Amino acid sequence: MSKIYAEHVFTSESVGRGHPDKLCDQISDAVLDACLSVDPSSRVACETMVGYNLVVNAGEITCKGWDSLDTEAIARSVVREIGYDKPEFKFWHDSFEYINRVHGQSPDISQGVTAGEGLYQEQGAGDQGMMFGYATNETPEFMPAPVALSHRLLRELERRREAGVIAYLRPDSKSQVSVRYVKGKPKRITSVVISHQTAEVPLEQIRRDLIDVAREVLDTTGMLDDATEFFINPTGSFVLGGPYADAGLTGRKIIVDTYGGVGSHGGGAFSGKDPSKVDRSAAYYARYAAKNIVAAGLAEKCEIQVAYAIGVARPVSINVDTYGTGTVGETELQDVLERSGIFDFRPAAIIDGLKLLNPSGWSYRQSAAFGHFGREGFPWEKTDKVSELQKLCGIRAVA
Repeated sequence: MSKIYAEHVFTSESVGRGHPDKLCDQISDAVLDACLSVDPSSRVACETMVGYNLVVNAGEITCKGWDSLDTEAIARSVVREIGYDKPEFKFWHDSFEYINRVHGQSPDISQGVTAGEGLYQEQGAGDQGMMFGYATNETPEFMPAPVALSHRLLRELERRREAGVIAYLRPDSKSQVSVRYVKGKPKRITSVVISHQTAEVPLEQIRRDLIDVAREVLDTTGMLDDATEFFINPTGSFVLGGPYADAGLTGRKIIVDTYGGVGSHGGGAFSGKDPSKVDRSAAYYARYAAKNIVAAGLAEKCEIQVAYAIGVARPVSINVDTYGTGTVGETELQDVLERSGIFDFRPAAIIDGLKLLNPSGWSYRQSAAFGHFGREGFPWEKTDKVSELQKLCGIRAVA
Protein backbone atom coordinates (compact mmCIF):
# COMPACT_ATOMS: atom_id res chain seq x y z
CA MET A 1 0.00 0.00 0.00
CA SER A 2 1.15 3.55 -0.68
CA LYS A 3 2.91 5.67 1.93
CA ILE A 4 0.62 8.51 0.81
CA TYR A 5 -2.56 8.05 2.82
CA ALA A 6 -5.10 9.10 0.20
CA GLU A 7 -8.69 8.01 0.68
CA HIS A 8 -9.18 4.73 -1.13
CA VAL A 9 -11.07 1.41 -1.08
CA PHE A 10 -9.18 -1.86 -0.75
CA THR A 11 -10.72 -5.30 -1.31
CA SER A 12 -9.58 -8.75 -0.21
CA GLU A 13 -11.13 -12.20 -0.48
CA SER A 14 -11.18 -15.48 1.40
CA VAL A 15 -12.10 -18.97 0.23
CA GLY A 16 -13.56 -21.76 2.35
CA ARG A 17 -12.21 -25.19 3.17
CA GLY A 18 -14.33 -26.77 0.44
CA HIS A 19 -12.98 -24.61 -2.38
CA PRO A 20 -11.12 -26.92 -4.83
CA ASP A 21 -7.77 -25.14 -4.39
CA LYS A 22 -8.09 -25.15 -0.60
CA LEU A 23 -9.07 -28.82 -0.67
CA CYS A 24 -5.74 -29.46 -2.41
CA ASP A 25 -3.79 -27.38 0.13
CA GLN A 26 -5.32 -29.35 2.99
CA ILE A 27 -4.55 -32.73 1.42
CA SER A 28 -0.95 -31.66 0.77
CA ASP A 29 -0.53 -30.47 4.35
CA ALA A 30 -2.20 -33.59 5.76
CA VAL A 31 0.43 -35.63 3.92
CA LEU A 32 3.13 -33.37 5.38
CA ASP A 33 1.73 -33.82 8.90
CA ALA A 34 1.73 -37.60 8.44
CA CYS A 35 5.35 -37.60 7.24
CA LEU A 36 6.57 -35.46 10.13
CA SER A 37 4.71 -37.67 12.61
CA VAL A 38 6.81 -40.69 11.62
CA ASP A 39 10.02 -38.87 10.64
CA PRO A 40 10.59 -35.26 11.76
CA SER A 41 13.51 -35.00 9.32
CA SER A 42 11.21 -35.67 6.35
CA ARG A 43 11.69 -33.64 3.20
CA VAL A 44 8.30 -33.01 1.66
CA ALA A 45 7.15 -31.18 -1.45
CA CYS A 46 3.69 -32.63 -1.98
CA GLU A 47 1.40 -31.26 -4.68
CA THR A 48 -2.27 -32.14 -5.06
CA MET A 49 -4.62 -31.78 -8.01
CA VAL A 50 -8.35 -32.43 -7.89
CA GLY A 51 -10.87 -32.59 -10.69
CA TYR A 52 -14.06 -34.38 -11.56
CA ASN A 53 -13.86 -37.75 -9.77
CA LEU A 54 -10.07 -37.45 -9.43
CA VAL A 55 -7.37 -36.72 -6.82
CA VAL A 56 -3.68 -36.79 -7.74
CA ASN A 57 -0.63 -36.48 -5.49
CA ALA A 58 2.75 -35.72 -7.03
CA GLY A 59 6.08 -34.27 -5.94
CA GLU A 60 9.16 -35.17 -3.93
CA ILE A 61 9.07 -36.83 -0.52
CA THR A 62 11.90 -38.43 1.44
CA CYS A 63 10.58 -39.95 4.66
CA LYS A 64 11.97 -42.86 6.68
CA GLY A 65 8.47 -44.07 7.49
CA TRP A 66 7.06 -43.56 3.99
CA ASP A 67 6.08 -47.21 3.53
CA SER A 68 3.82 -47.02 6.58
CA LEU A 69 1.78 -44.11 5.19
CA ASP A 70 -1.33 -44.48 3.06
CA THR A 71 -1.69 -41.25 1.08
CA GLU A 72 -4.90 -42.42 -0.53
CA ALA A 73 -6.50 -42.93 2.87
CA ILE A 74 -5.23 -39.48 3.92
CA ALA A 75 -6.79 -37.85 0.86
CA ARG A 76 -10.13 -39.61 1.33
CA SER A 77 -10.21 -38.68 5.00
CA VAL A 78 -9.59 -34.98 4.26
CA VAL A 79 -12.29 -34.93 1.57
CA ARG A 80 -14.77 -36.54 3.96
CA GLU A 81 -13.96 -34.27 6.90
CA ILE A 82 -14.35 -31.13 4.79
CA GLY A 83 -17.88 -32.25 3.98
CA TYR A 84 -17.79 -33.95 0.59
CA ASP A 85 -19.39 -37.04 2.07
CA LYS A 86 -22.54 -37.57 -0.02
CA PRO A 87 -23.04 -38.90 -3.56
CA GLU A 88 -25.32 -35.95 -4.32
CA PHE A 89 -22.26 -33.66 -4.31
CA LYS A 90 -21.00 -35.59 -7.39
CA PHE A 91 -17.52 -35.55 -5.81
CA TRP A 92 -17.25 -37.38 -2.53
CA HIS A 93 -14.75 -39.34 -0.48
CA ASP A 94 -15.77 -42.82 -1.62
CA SER A 95 -16.06 -42.12 -5.33
CA PHE A 96 -12.94 -40.52 -6.76
CA GLU A 97 -10.03 -42.16 -8.57
CA TYR A 98 -6.72 -41.68 -6.74
CA ILE A 99 -3.30 -41.45 -8.41
CA ASN A 100 0.06 -41.21 -6.59
CA ARG A 101 3.13 -39.95 -8.49
CA VAL A 102 5.40 -39.07 -5.56
CA HIS A 103 9.16 -39.74 -5.73
CA GLY A 104 12.20 -39.04 -3.55
CA GLN A 105 13.94 -35.67 -3.18
CA SER A 106 16.79 -34.96 -5.59
CA PRO A 107 20.20 -35.60 -3.96
CA ASP A 108 21.46 -32.38 -5.58
CA ILE A 109 18.95 -30.43 -3.47
CA SER A 110 19.44 -32.55 -0.36
CA GLN A 111 23.19 -31.97 -0.13
CA GLY A 112 22.72 -28.20 0.11
CA VAL A 113 19.87 -28.36 2.59
CA THR A 114 21.20 -30.99 5.01
CA ALA A 115 23.51 -29.74 7.76
CA GLY A 116 27.07 -31.03 7.37
CA GLU A 117 26.75 -31.53 3.63
CA GLY A 118 27.33 -29.23 0.68
CA LEU A 119 29.71 -26.26 0.47
CA TYR A 120 28.61 -24.38 3.58
CA GLN A 121 28.33 -27.24 6.14
CA GLU A 122 25.23 -25.84 7.87
CA GLN A 123 21.63 -26.26 6.84
CA GLY A 124 21.04 -24.05 3.85
CA ALA A 125 17.90 -22.65 2.30
CA GLY A 126 15.90 -25.19 0.33
CA ASP A 127 15.65 -22.82 -2.61
CA GLN A 128 16.49 -19.32 -3.71
CA GLY A 129 13.84 -16.63 -3.59
CA MET A 130 12.40 -13.80 -1.56
CA MET A 131 9.73 -13.97 1.12
CA PHE A 132 7.68 -11.28 2.84
CA GLY A 133 6.14 -10.87 6.27
CA TYR A 134 3.65 -8.15 7.15
CA ALA A 135 1.75 -6.83 10.15
CA THR A 136 -0.49 -3.85 10.90
CA ASN A 137 -2.19 -2.61 14.05
CA GLU A 138 -5.52 -1.92 12.30
CA THR A 139 -7.13 -5.16 13.59
CA PRO A 140 -6.70 -7.31 16.72
CA GLU A 141 -5.21 -9.99 14.44
CA PHE A 142 -2.49 -7.55 13.33
CA MET A 143 -3.81 -8.16 9.82
CA PRO A 144 -5.22 -5.86 7.12
CA ALA A 145 -8.94 -5.34 7.73
CA PRO A 146 -10.27 -6.56 4.34
CA VAL A 147 -8.68 -10.02 4.52
CA ALA A 148 -9.24 -10.39 8.28
CA LEU A 149 -12.96 -9.67 7.84
CA SER A 150 -13.25 -11.96 4.82
CA HIS A 151 -11.78 -14.81 6.84
CA ARG A 152 -14.06 -14.07 9.81
CA LEU A 153 -17.13 -14.31 7.58
CA LEU A 154 -16.24 -17.71 6.14
CA ARG A 155 -15.15 -19.16 9.48
CA GLU A 156 -18.57 -18.30 10.93
CA LEU A 157 -20.40 -19.72 7.91
CA GLU A 158 -18.26 -22.85 8.17
CA ARG A 159 -19.18 -23.18 11.85
CA ARG A 160 -22.90 -22.89 11.08
CA ARG A 161 -22.66 -25.34 8.18
CA GLU A 162 -20.88 -27.97 10.28
CA ALA A 163 -23.27 -27.47 13.20
CA GLY A 164 -26.28 -27.78 10.90
CA VAL A 165 -27.51 -24.32 11.89
CA ILE A 166 -27.88 -23.46 8.19
CA ALA A 167 -28.51 -26.96 6.92
CA TYR A 168 -28.59 -26.15 3.21
CA LEU A 169 -25.00 -24.87 3.04
CA ARG A 170 -22.47 -27.02 1.14
CA PRO A 171 -18.68 -26.99 1.37
CA ASP A 172 -17.55 -24.66 -1.44
CA SER A 173 -17.50 -20.95 -0.57
CA LYS A 174 -15.88 -17.56 -1.14
CA SER A 175 -16.18 -14.14 0.48
CA GLN A 176 -14.93 -10.65 -0.31
CA VAL A 177 -14.89 -7.46 1.75
CA SER A 178 -14.18 -3.93 0.51
CA VAL A 179 -13.01 -1.36 3.06
CA ARG A 180 -12.67 2.39 2.62
CA TYR A 181 -9.50 3.83 4.16
CA VAL A 182 -9.09 7.45 5.19
CA LYS A 183 -5.59 8.65 6.04
CA GLY A 184 -4.41 5.06 6.21
CA LYS A 185 -7.12 3.88 8.65
CA PRO A 186 -10.08 1.58 7.85
CA LYS A 187 -13.29 3.58 8.25
CA ARG A 188 -16.21 1.77 6.62
CA ILE A 189 -17.14 -1.40 4.78
CA THR A 190 -18.41 -0.42 1.35
CA SER A 191 -19.42 -3.88 0.10
CA VAL A 192 -19.57 -7.54 1.05
CA VAL A 193 -19.66 -10.43 -1.40
CA ILE A 194 -20.48 -14.03 -0.41
CA SER A 195 -20.73 -16.88 -2.90
CA HIS A 196 -21.67 -20.07 -1.07
CA GLN A 197 -22.59 -23.46 -2.47
CA THR A 198 -26.05 -24.52 -1.32
CA ALA A 199 -28.74 -27.09 -1.83
CA GLU A 200 -31.71 -26.18 -4.01
CA VAL A 201 -33.41 -23.55 -1.84
CA PRO A 202 -34.97 -20.19 -2.75
CA LEU A 203 -32.41 -17.47 -3.44
CA GLU A 204 -34.35 -15.04 -1.27
CA GLN A 205 -33.86 -17.30 1.75
CA ILE A 206 -30.14 -17.69 1.05
CA ARG A 207 -29.64 -13.96 0.72
CA ARG A 208 -31.64 -13.21 3.86
CA ASP A 209 -29.80 -15.80 5.97
CA LEU A 210 -26.30 -14.93 4.75
CA ILE A 211 -26.80 -11.19 5.08
CA ASP A 212 -27.94 -11.79 8.68
CA VAL A 213 -24.71 -13.73 9.35
CA ALA A 214 -22.59 -11.07 7.66
CA ARG A 215 -24.19 -8.31 9.70
CA GLU A 216 -23.73 -10.26 12.90
CA VAL A 217 -20.03 -10.85 12.18
CA LEU A 218 -19.25 -7.37 10.87
CA ASP A 219 -21.38 -5.23 13.20
CA THR A 220 -18.64 -5.59 15.82
CA THR A 221 -16.29 -3.53 13.66
CA GLY A 222 -18.40 -0.37 13.69
CA MET A 223 -17.76 -0.06 9.97
CA LEU A 224 -21.14 -1.18 8.60
CA ASP A 225 -23.69 1.47 7.64
CA ASP A 226 -26.89 1.77 5.64
CA ALA A 227 -24.90 2.30 2.43
CA THR A 228 -22.99 -0.99 2.69
CA GLU A 229 -23.86 -3.19 -0.28
CA PHE A 230 -24.33 -6.96 0.01
CA PHE A 231 -23.92 -9.30 -2.95
CA ILE A 232 -25.02 -12.84 -2.03
CA ASN A 233 -24.68 -15.58 -4.68
CA PRO A 234 -24.82 -12.86 -7.32
CA THR A 235 -25.06 -15.30 -10.26
CA GLY A 236 -28.40 -16.45 -8.82
CA SER A 237 -27.46 -20.09 -8.21
CA PHE A 238 -24.48 -21.94 -6.70
CA VAL A 239 -25.54 -25.58 -6.35
CA LEU A 240 -22.82 -27.41 -8.27
CA GLY A 241 -19.46 -26.72 -6.67
CA GLY A 242 -16.20 -28.20 -5.48
CA PRO A 243 -14.07 -30.40 -7.75
CA TYR A 244 -17.15 -31.48 -9.71
CA ALA A 245 -17.52 -27.92 -11.02
CA ASP A 246 -13.90 -26.76 -11.09
CA ALA A 247 -10.42 -28.25 -10.87
CA GLY A 248 -8.09 -27.36 -8.01
CA LEU A 249 -4.34 -27.21 -7.39
CA THR A 250 -2.08 -26.76 -4.40
CA GLY A 251 -0.70 -23.25 -4.06
CA ARG A 252 -3.18 -21.28 -6.16
CA LYS A 253 -4.47 -19.12 -3.30
CA ILE A 254 -1.26 -17.45 -2.14
CA ILE A 255 -2.89 -14.03 -1.66
CA VAL A 256 -5.75 -15.52 0.36
CA ASP A 257 -3.10 -17.39 2.38
CA THR A 258 -1.19 -14.21 3.26
CA TYR A 259 -2.35 -10.58 3.47
CA GLY A 260 -5.12 -10.27 0.91
CA GLY A 261 -3.01 -8.33 -1.57
CA VAL A 262 -1.71 -5.78 0.92
CA GLY A 263 2.05 -5.45 0.81
CA SER A 264 4.20 -7.71 -1.34
CA HIS A 265 4.43 -11.42 -2.11
CA GLY A 266 7.49 -13.37 -3.20
CA GLY A 267 5.44 -15.84 -5.24
CA GLY A 268 6.05 -19.03 -3.27
CA ALA A 269 3.19 -21.13 -1.92
CA PHE A 270 3.18 -22.78 1.52
CA SER A 271 1.13 -25.96 1.67
CA GLY A 272 2.73 -29.35 1.17
CA LYS A 273 6.23 -28.05 1.95
CA ASP A 274 8.32 -29.04 4.95
CA PRO A 275 10.04 -26.15 6.76
CA SER A 276 13.41 -26.65 5.04
CA LYS A 277 11.64 -24.84 2.20
CA VAL A 278 12.12 -21.17 3.05
CA ASP A 279 9.12 -20.31 0.87
CA ARG A 280 7.19 -21.42 3.91
CA SER A 281 9.39 -21.15 7.00
CA ALA A 282 11.00 -17.79 6.20
CA ALA A 283 7.62 -16.27 5.31
CA TYR A 284 6.36 -17.47 8.69
CA TYR A 285 9.41 -16.02 10.43
CA ALA A 286 9.15 -12.70 8.60
CA ARG A 287 5.53 -12.45 9.77
CA TYR A 288 6.69 -13.33 13.31
CA ALA A 289 9.26 -10.53 13.28
CA ALA A 290 6.94 -7.97 11.67
CA LYS A 291 4.12 -8.76 14.12
CA ASN A 292 6.41 -8.36 17.12
CA ILE A 293 7.71 -5.04 15.78
CA VAL A 294 4.16 -3.69 15.42
CA ALA A 295 3.00 -5.18 18.74
CA ALA A 296 5.97 -3.50 20.42
CA GLY A 297 4.81 -0.11 19.15
CA LEU A 298 7.83 0.37 16.89
CA ALA A 299 5.59 0.91 13.85
CA GLU A 300 1.91 0.97 12.93
CA LYS A 301 2.61 -1.34 10.01
CA CYS A 302 5.71 -3.22 8.96
CA GLU A 303 6.79 -5.31 5.99
CA ILE A 304 9.94 -7.43 6.04
CA GLN A 305 11.54 -8.92 2.94
CA VAL A 306 14.13 -11.68 3.28
CA ALA A 307 15.97 -13.35 0.38
CA TYR A 308 18.07 -16.52 0.13
CA ALA A 309 20.41 -18.46 -2.15
CA ILE A 310 19.79 -22.21 -2.34
CA GLY A 311 22.05 -24.16 -0.02
CA VAL A 312 23.21 -21.05 1.86
CA ALA A 313 22.09 -20.46 5.44
CA ARG A 314 22.38 -16.72 5.90
CA PRO A 315 19.98 -14.53 3.94
CA VAL A 316 21.49 -12.57 1.09
CA SER A 317 19.37 -9.59 2.17
CA ILE A 318 16.83 -8.39 4.72
CA ASN A 319 14.76 -5.25 4.14
CA VAL A 320 12.39 -3.41 6.47
CA ASP A 321 9.63 -1.00 5.37
CA THR A 322 7.39 0.69 7.94
CA TYR A 323 5.53 2.83 5.36
CA GLY A 324 6.47 5.98 7.22
CA THR A 325 4.77 4.81 10.45
CA GLY A 326 7.84 3.84 12.48
CA THR A 327 8.55 5.26 15.93
CA VAL A 328 12.18 4.27 15.34
CA GLY A 329 14.10 4.43 12.09
CA GLU A 330 14.11 1.64 9.53
CA THR A 331 17.92 1.51 9.72
CA GLU A 332 17.64 0.79 13.45
CA LEU A 333 15.07 -1.94 12.79
CA GLN A 334 17.36 -3.37 10.11
CA ASP A 335 20.12 -3.63 12.70
CA VAL A 336 17.70 -5.29 15.13
CA LEU A 337 16.87 -7.99 12.58
CA GLU A 338 20.42 -8.57 11.37
CA ARG A 339 22.65 -8.05 14.40
CA SER A 340 20.77 -7.90 17.71
CA GLY A 341 20.34 -11.67 18.14
CA ILE A 342 16.62 -11.29 18.85
CA PHE A 343 15.79 -12.87 15.49
CA ASP A 344 17.85 -15.37 13.48
CA PHE A 345 16.78 -15.91 9.86
CA ARG A 346 19.00 -18.95 9.18
CA PRO A 347 16.77 -21.92 8.24
CA ALA A 348 17.90 -24.18 11.10
CA ALA A 349 17.37 -21.36 13.61
CA ILE A 350 13.89 -20.61 12.22
CA ILE A 351 12.90 -24.27 12.41
CA ASP A 352 14.23 -24.64 15.96
CA GLY A 353 12.88 -21.31 17.21
CA LEU A 354 9.34 -21.95 15.98
CA LYS A 355 9.47 -25.74 16.56
CA LEU A 356 8.36 -26.33 12.99
CA LEU A 357 9.37 -30.00 12.86
CA ASN A 358 7.48 -30.93 16.03
CA PRO A 359 4.09 -29.18 15.98
CA SER A 360 2.47 -29.16 19.40
CA GLY A 361 -1.16 -28.11 19.64
CA TRP A 362 -1.33 -27.24 15.97
CA SER A 363 -0.89 -28.91 12.58
CA TYR A 364 0.13 -27.75 9.14
CA ARG A 365 -3.23 -28.84 7.81
CA GLN A 366 -4.93 -26.35 10.16
CA SER A 367 -2.96 -23.54 8.52
CA ALA A 368 -4.17 -24.51 5.05
CA ALA A 369 -7.58 -22.82 5.27
CA PHE A 370 -8.66 -19.32 6.38
CA GLY A 371 -5.15 -17.90 6.07
CA HIS A 372 -1.77 -18.82 7.50
CA PHE A 373 -1.61 -15.57 9.47
CA GLY A 374 -3.81 -13.78 11.95
CA ARG A 375 -5.00 -16.80 13.95
CA GLU A 376 -3.70 -17.64 17.38
CA GLY A 377 -2.23 -21.07 18.07
CA PHE A 378 0.54 -21.00 15.49
CA PRO A 379 4.06 -20.30 16.82
CA TRP A 380 4.74 -17.56 14.26
CA GLU A 381 1.80 -15.60 15.71
CA LYS A 382 3.37 -15.26 19.16
CA THR A 383 4.37 -11.80 20.39
CA ASP A 384 7.01 -13.05 22.79
CA LYS A 385 9.75 -10.69 21.54
CA VAL A 386 7.92 -7.48 22.39
CA SER A 387 9.69 -6.69 25.66
CA GLU A 388 13.13 -7.41 24.18
CA LEU A 389 12.40 -5.11 21.24
CA GLN A 390 11.09 -2.33 23.47
CA LYS A 391 14.10 -2.56 25.75
CA LEU A 392 16.56 -2.58 22.87
CA CYS A 393 14.87 0.35 21.13
CA GLY A 394 14.38 2.31 24.35
CA ILE A 395 10.61 2.76 24.28
CA ARG A 396 8.01 2.25 26.96
CA ALA A 397 5.69 -0.75 26.93
CA VAL A 398 2.57 -0.26 24.85
CA ALA A 399 -0.73 -0.75 26.70
